[in-house]
Parts: sequence; C-alpha cells; structure tokens
Amino acid sequence: MGFADEAKFYVKGGDGGNGCVSFRREKYVPKGGPNGGDGGKGGDVYLVADRNLRSLIDFRFRSHFKAESGVGGQGSDKHGRGGKDCIVHVPLGSVIKDAETGAVLVDLVEDEQVFCAAEGGKGGLGNSRFATSTNRAPRKSTPGCLGEERWLIIELKLLADVGLIGLPNAGKSTLLSKLSAANPKIAPYPFTTLEPQLGVLHLKYSEPCIIADIPGLIEGAHEGVGLGHRFLRHIERTSILLHLIDASGEGDQPLEEYKILEAELAAYKEELLERTHLVLLNKIDLIDEERLKEIQDQFASLGLEVRAISAETGEGLESIKERLADLLEEQRAQENDDLSGE
Repeated sequence: MGFADEAKFYVKGGDGGNGCVSFRREKYVPKGGPNGGDGGKGGDVYLVADRNLRSLIDFRFRSHFKAESGVGGQGSDKHGRGGKDCIVHVPLGSVIKDAETGAVLVDLVEDEQVFCAAEGGKGGLGNSRFATSTNRAPRKSTPGCLGEERWLIIELKLLADVGLIGLPNAGKSTLLSKLSAANPKIAPYPFTTLEPQLGVLHLKYSEPCIIADIPGLIEGAHEGVGLGHRFLRHIERTSILLHLIDASGEGDQPLEEYKILEAELAAYKEELLERTHLVLLNKIDLIDEERLKEIQDQFASLGLEVRAISAETGEGLESIKERLADLLEEQRAQENDDLSGE
C-alpha cells in the first residue's frame, strides 16, 4: 500500500437518548408520581496519536467515524445507557484542521495524545425532573441533543530527525538504503521515489535517529510544480537537512543544484534556512580528485559544511554517520539546557 499524507473525513458524536415520560403504577396508588428516567449521553469521537502508525492509508478505506447514540430513559427512574465512544488512531505528526475554515485544531505530536473531534449530545430529561409542588404529574420530557458533527482534514508531517533532500535522481534512495534499514525503490531515472520514505539510522554511541527521504524537488516545487510541493511539509519538523548533490555534473551544475534546493526551501518556509544544513557531494566515484577539489572550493566559498561521498560504493558514509551523531548530540544537549532553564 502507498503512502497517504492527507485525507478528509467526517466525524459525528452520538445523539443523546430521549428522556422518558412515565408514572408509577403501584397497587393501591391510583395516581402514582412521575418516574421517567433521563436519556444517556451520546458517545464522543476521539483521535489518538499512535507512534506505530506511519501513514493515513486507513482513511482511504474509511472516511466516516460515528460514535454510538445514547439509549432513551425508561420508567422506574431508569436512566438510559451512554453511547460508546469512537476511537480513531492516527500517526504521530498528524495536524487536524477544520475542513470548512482551514483552522488548525490540534497538532498531535506525542504518543497517546488525545483530541476530542466530536462531542456526543447530552441525554434528554425524564418527566421526574419536572415535578413541582404545583405540578406533581408532569407529562413533560426533553429529547436528547444531537451529537456534534463536522468534516475534518488530517495532514501528516513526518516526525524525523534528519531530512534528506535533493533533485530527482541525486541518489537519495540509494543513500537511505545504505544508512538505514529502509528498502526504498531504487532505479536510475527521475521520480523513482513517489512517496516519503523513513529509515532508522543506528549509531554506535547515540540513540537511533530517523531519516526521511523526501521525493525529489524541482525548480518551482513550492508553487506545486512536480512532486515536491506536497512533500515539503515533511521536512518542517526535521532539525537537520542533508542536501544531496550530484557531483558528477559538469561546470557549475552541482552548485546550481544546491541553489535550486535552497531557493525552494526559502520560498516554502524561510525558517527552514535556519536549520542545520550539511551538503553531501554524491557520486564522487564518477569524477577525479581535481574535479572534486574544484567543486568543494565552490561550496566552501559560501561557508557551507561539505562532505564527499559515494552512496553507491559506500565511500565516506562512516564519517557522515559520525557527523550526524555529533550534531544530534549537540542539539539534544541544547534542548535539555533549554528545558532546565525554563
């Protein structure tokens, strides 16, 4: 099954049960008092973040989620049973929006985080609630309230430590397969990766990190050109961005590739440029040392941190793992300092 990163769905809380009109029917009591019970409350619809889910694929097969309605009240002051809640599990990183207004309702980023998407209606009141000193036999009850209903949009933004970006055919899928346990589709033509891929990189002396391979960006991606636009959101949460550049291009082509990527990031969200960036010159097995030095000097003149690798042969990959481990340790230490300083 393919990756799904956006879906529209309908939620409805259960309706409240109706209140009951009833009177006691006891021997020797010809005019018994009211004993109609209240209706039960309708169930709620809850969204629960689940770290074991990776996509919204389930929403392709089901788009309506309804909680159970409450049961009506009965005589003898029996209150109706409340309706069962409807629980919908969604992946970490799910952003929930109101389909009509586009307003963001919640961002589910913690495991088991819960959001009430639709409340159930209150149960109606039985006639025993309306008895007074002047009206001892009320024939009044109230119906249950309708449950809340609305259409919602769910967007998935992958939760990854490292975002792997590059133009089509830069070698991202090959690199991800070498760095992690992921098995993305690999072929020597553009747009092989049609969906984001997640891989787990196991580090010697640090916690594992998650790498997201984003489908190849092209010029104009932020405007919806090509495949990149709908996946740019997935690098919003990553703290480190790896720019994979094809070093086998002629002339200034490698540098131009980087500038295209940088421009697309800035056009989509300026703050992405403030992340930690690491440039990886890939396919160095296809060029000589003189050409590599020329390209490295071009990038160094921009003040960028550059590493030379070959995803195909594995050259330089160990140093990349060590560098990522150092960067992640620095960031985690900074986060701990920030938390302790609050």
